[in-house]
Amino acid sequence: MPSASIDTFLASTVIVILVLSAMAGTTKLMAPYLDDLSNRDEAERFQPLASHLLLTAGTPTNWGQLKDVAPDSFGLATADPSQPYELDIDKVSRLNSANIYSLTYADLWEALGVKDVSFNIEIRTLFEVSITVVSNFTVGAATVYEFEVATRKSGMPVSADLSSYVVVQDFVNKTISSTSSSGVGSFAVSVPNSLNGTALLLVFARARANSQMISFSVYAFGHNSETPLPNQTFTRLSPLDYVLNVPLAYSTVEVLKAQAFSFNHNFSLAQKTIGVQTLEYYVPRLLDSSPMILVLTGSNVSTSFAEWVAYPQLPLQTGADFTASTAGSKIVSQSRIVTIDSVLYEVVTKWGGLSGNV
Repeated sequence: MPSASIDTFLASTVIVILVLSAMAGTTKLMAPYLDDLSNRDEAERFQPLASHLLLTAGTPTNWGQLKDVAPDSFGLATADPSQPYELDIDKVSRLNSANIYSLTYADLWEALGVKDVSFNIEIRTLFEVSITVVSNFTVGAATVYEFEVATRKSGMPVSADLSSYVVVQDFVNKTISSTSSSGVGSFAVSVPNSLNGTALLLVFARARANSQMISFSVYAFGHNSETPLPNQTFTRLSPLDYVLNVPLAYSTVEVLKAQAFSFNHNFSLAQKTIGVQTLEYYVPRLLDSSPMILVLTGSNVSTSFAEWVAYPQLPLQTGADFTASTAGSKIVSQSRIVTIDSVLYEVVTKWGGLSGNV
């Protein structure tokens, strides 16, 4: 399929899904243990529950910003009823178990208030971004890294503009490029050999078919050092209410710099407070549409690190484990397009009986 056709198809698909979502939501039945998929009663029952989650703010309406408070009733929408399917960035982030203020499934199930139903919520970008290191070589006092980036939706190529950043200690290198009609692009970056430690490549991809479709990916690699340790080994980065909360894993951790990155911008974060092995930084409110990636660089004794978190804190999946459902159970899966700070994302909700774990 030609690139123009693919991009047109992708844009048209988003528009159609948005219209369907506004009307009733897209619904499909999945019955991995049954041949009969025709039980419409269950689909009709669960459809209003998915709408309730995505169209109501819950109570209190600002529960996402209240840190240790669980909602009395469960809804993910912003408090502004004039923007249907616009989700609150902090309510979404508190669904991610990596956030120190995350809610348990028991909290969410109790707040939903439907005792004979189990559910699972997944929120993700509309297309995938994959990163591959092609080569690296030394030129003078620097190392040049060549990367390949692929942008795809369900295996189909997506033409996208790319905004990429390499971060090592206090060094930042930004590169602008794009993916071709095959959904693949490449670029090279140069990093001074006077630096060493974990390096991060942050890639934001904006689909040419729709500027609200922005995906991202992060690739960690060792620059003049060994393979990086897993992300958030030294910190636990938890954004909430436009503040980056940073518990430090060790008393020997020293922070060099905190930064925010988006498709168009990058900023140094101003420090808000310093506690006992905890730090807080203000997060900027951007006018342009883009998720943010928040990066903390520093050291622990002789180890240099770079750790990151996305805001909203995606992708995420929370709720019942339907892979362990009992034989004969039926699951209703509903996919809807939503916005968070004007960027399009996909929400997949799955519903069933109480075979899932609560």
